[in-house]
Amino acid sequence: MRNMSFAITTDQILAGEKTVTRRLGWLFLKPGDFLRPVKKCMGLKPGQKVSVLADPLRVVSVRREPLRRMLDDLEYGFAECALEGFASHPDYKYPSAFVGMFCATHRGCTEDTEVTRIEFEYGQWSPESEPDEHL
Repeated sequence: MRNMSFAITTDQILAGEKTVTRRLGWLFLKPGDFLRPVKKCMGLKPGQKVSVLADPLRVVSVRREPLRRMLDDLEYGFAECALEGFASHPDYKYPSAFVGMFCATHRGCTEDTEVTRIEFEYGQWSPESEPDEHL
């Protein structure tokens, strides 16, 4: 099972408010995969350990789309901000602010960048539900 960092949206994961995330990579994911949500998994200093935020998340859907879709279709953009866990956030509940924040925190990203939209659900994991990768 892969770790996925939620350093920017730790509070939203802890509250169970976030069910969608956008990434520049993660093209290999498919529905049914499980992810371990962690606070940070890269750039840890010697002796630091990964901090697991919640039980594994089950991927529901994966698709590629331009980030600007949130700006071009504002109804979609507001709905996606809520799914990203920002429904009650004073700034990032607005698609333009969310897209601006995303671009500012992802080197080389612009509104026209195609991103991977990953939808997931909580509480669906058990050791038996994960495929045995060693067969």
